[in-house]
Amino acid sequence: MKDKLQKARAFEQKYHPNLSKDEQPMFHVTGGVGWINDPNGFSVYQGEYHLFYQYNPYDTKWGPMHWGHVKTTDFLHWDRLPCALAPGESCDKDGCFSGGAIELPDGRHLLMYTGVRNVRSKNGIVEGFQTQCLAIGDGLDYHKVESNPVLDEKDLPAGGSAIDFRDPKIFFADGRYQMVIGNRAADGSGSILLYESEDALHWSFSSVLTSCHNQYGKMWECPDFFPLCGKYVLLVSTQNMTSMGLEFHPGNSTLCIIGDYDRAQKHLLRDNTQAIDYGTDFYATQTLETPDGRRIMIAWMQSWESSGCKPGNLPFFGQMTLPRELSIRDGRLIQNPVCELEACRTVKVSYRDVMITDETNLQGVSGRFLDMTVTVRRGSKNQMYRYFKINVAKDGERVTSIRHKPENNTIRVDRSRSGFPHDIVNVRDFPIAAKDELKLRIVLDRYSLELFVNDGEQAASFVIYTPITADSISFSADGMAIIDVEKYDIEV
Repeated sequence: MKDKLQKARAFEQKYHPNLSKDEQPMFHVTGGVGWINDPNGFSVYQGEYHLFYQYNPYDTKWGPMHWGHVKTTDFLHWDRLPCALAPGESCDKDGCFSGGAIELPDGRHLLMYTGVRNVRSKNGIVEGFQTQCLAIGDGLDYHKVESNPVLDEKDLPAGGSAIDFRDPKIFFADGRYQMVIGNRAADGSGSILLYESEDALHWSFSSVLTSCHNQYGKMWECPDFFPLCGKYVLLVSTQNMTSMGLEFHPGNSTLCIIGDYDRAQKHLLRDNTQAIDYGTDFYATQTLETPDGRRIMIAWMQSWESSGCKPGNLPFFGQMTLPRELSIRDGRLIQNPVCELEACRTVKVSYRDVMITDETNLQGVSGRFLDMTVTVRRGSKNQMYRYFKINVAKDGERVTSIRHKPENNTIRVDRSRSGFPHDIVNVRDFPIAAKDELKLRIVLDRYSLELFVNDGEQAASFVIYTPITADSISFSADGMAIIDVEKYDIEV
């Protein structure tokens, strides 16, 4: 194991110092080189925010899963740290999969992850048996505990799968350490298991927090469970989701359950369910609570469906979303960019009450590293525009468009001409609340567009590969729209 970890660290030492800023996003996390997917171990440690991630340093394809590592004090300026975990022990020889982290009272940093061990069955199929493992360190170097695995198939409830048993998220609540883990139940669909511990080292099964019952996809993975605004929130990533109108799209998706926590039964009582993000590129959320009480969420800004579609000249694949502050309003999850982004704003350009009919460019409103809010109103008292559109990352050949159609209260984001080398899912429609005024906040980085609707009622994340020289922005409407624009360049 140590040899594999040192190999990964030596590889990073060779390539990380030579990374070009012109190839990396300005303020979104990547691995620098290689592949990344799920965020892991998002936690506060020694007054800093640490983020780990699923990581194959050697290729831009999924491979032997390591844990990459970065840290920050403001969620925008990230310091690269050496690779934290590498596969190699008998319990994790085929991968150190996703998990969580927490600071212990003695000042050590505890990582909990899923170890994978592939076994070929009698019918020749290779199956990955999954157990839960620990590593403890000082924020830089981590050692795996001798007692690994600390949870295995013996610790599952009746009918639980040892093959789909992964992604522990650890937290401290009600005077003890607790964690939620994704599992596949006897009915073939997901369930979220709750485990407890007095010392974070020895764990026991507590309850089934909630189950899918084949209602929202199949396997539920990457769970996170936390109190928020007087309610409890469960975030999960769902596999094999079937389409449900425009709320949930088929394939790998995400689900937010808001409700109350029955402490006696240790069970989540559901009030509301919704998608977490409505874009094409969002999966595997993790959250932390900041010292000032904010709940911050980050996710993998990519989809498995399009993970093979990427330019061949980049040294990395995969990036994280901009961290987001969470709240609840009118029974829905609200998410907005972390407030720290405002300190990185420069060059303000603003317009008020601009009439839009034909395609219009506004002087000073352009760029690819920006934070822009557009407020849209109907052009006359009794007539609503048939559609309103914003084109971003635009040149004569390429464009990414955001369209509002009030007739059916939908937003459509179209990235069909956004630089992808292959045909993938490039158009996404999602529903919004009907209101007299529409507010669209757009955050652009080199390879991404993140959209926040009506002060965070919905968010939608998209990867784009348009050349950075495509930086024009235009507005158009079928009918008449009146808009306000407030645009800032971002410098990190």
